Amino acid sequence: MVITYYGLASYKIQFGDTIIAFNPVSKESAYKGSKFGADLVMVSANHPDYNGVSECTFGSKVPFVIQGPGEYETRDIYIKGVGIEQEVAGVKKFNTIYSVLFEGVRLCHLGALNKKDLSNEIIEQLGEIDLLFVPILDGKDLLTPAAAGDVATSLEAKIVIPMHVGVKGIEKGLLSQFLKEYGDEGAKPVDKLTLRKKDLEGKEGDVIIIDPVTS
Repeated sequence: MVITYYGLASYKIQFGDTIIAFNPVSKESAYKGSKFGADLVMVSANHPDYNGVSECTFGSKVPFVIQGPGEYETRDIYIKGVGIEQEVAGVKKFNTIYSVLFEGVRLCHLGALNKKDLSNEIIEQLGEIDLLFVPILDGKDLLTPAAAGDVATSLEAKIVIPMHVGVKGIEKGLLSQFLKEYGDEGAKPVDKLTLRKKDLEGKEGDVIIIDPVTS
């Protein structure tokens, strides 16, 4: 599979002719996203930074769209959406964490998570994680670097991919803080991540930083 990062919490995962999109950035967002066709789109939060479904309806591809909790299956991809209520600036917000299994690899995207204390029930629902996408910000809208490190540690993923990195207007030092808290300051950025199941062998919480596409 090939994983490409489009900033904020937006990722494209491609394997063969199948394309998965996590949280595409909409036209209404203050941030510039990218347009590409996808077979499956998952939206964690009803916010312009996450819900650009129309940006993934392109060419011959009309995506299967998931926008909340539940269990789903499409194109031999198995998805579990786990809902979590949290508070942002005193307002209750709803976020969906996605656990996605395909090609024998399980991805977990934490979406717009801003609380580090995940219940044992939620952790059990997410299953054994190969790749974990974890948000890092200021602790108001999203997790602080320290909290992101705590969550990543508790979920015991083989590979951890920090989100909201390399994005204009977001403090660069947050990533450094996360790497220090998590204990992997030697992690180096890549333009995109190409991964096969056998590449996961021996991985124990390794951090991989993917630079965002700047088109």
